[in-house]
Amino acid sequence: MPVILIANPKGGVGKSTLASNVAGLLAHRGHSVMLGDTDPQHSLKQWLAQRPAQLPAIHSWDQIGDGKAVVKPPKGISHVVLDTPAGLHGKRLQTLFRLADRLVIPLQPSLFDIQATYSFLQSLHDLQRETGHSPGVALVGMRAREGTLSAQQLQQFVQGLGLPVLTMLRDTQNYVQLAARGLTLWDVAPGRVERDLAQWQPLAAWLDG
Repeated sequence: MPVILIANPKGGVGKSTLASNVAGLLAHRGHSVMLGDTDPQHSLKQWLAQRPAQLPAIHSWDQIGDGKAVVKPPKGISHVVLDTPAGLHGKRLQTLFRLADRLVIPLQPSLFDIQATYSFLQSLHDLQRETGHSPGVALVGMRAREGTLSAQQLQQFVQGLGLPVLTMLRDTQNYVQLAARGLTLWDVAPGRVERDLAQWQPLAAWLDG
């Protein structure tokens, strides 16, 4: 059962947006998906409450709690997606890190996000050494605007990390408008979000691998 952890200690980088759409992708493919919300704000739990019943089901993993105590998800679940709060560190990070088979790190093209992400990557390197656990790790650029200086700075930053940058997701109101109704990119007509779906293809392929 793959566990996909969405993490970055920097707030406002798009973790919940990424987590909900990863869950939507997996559910659309016919998997039995459980979405765990370890953020005290419980934004994803509220999002799930808005999700129309006729859509592919995404189950809420309430037992994940605050990440300090973790129990196994119920039988029948094939994939788990975990969202995480800002400020994730220490024992809480270690607990969730040990669970992860894949770790996706969203970041935005800003100096503050880049600095916070660099420190987080150092923490992950230390955890890998301490625990002997090595989940697949990859980066996803969020709210990227092509041709801007900030996007160029982000590209320069990630080139020296030795980690795959799977894709750069554009800055669009599609995510905001869909989230307000409990939806993901895969819950609407493909023609409405064609450009966004194309940007997700590398991430989808990496998750399959």
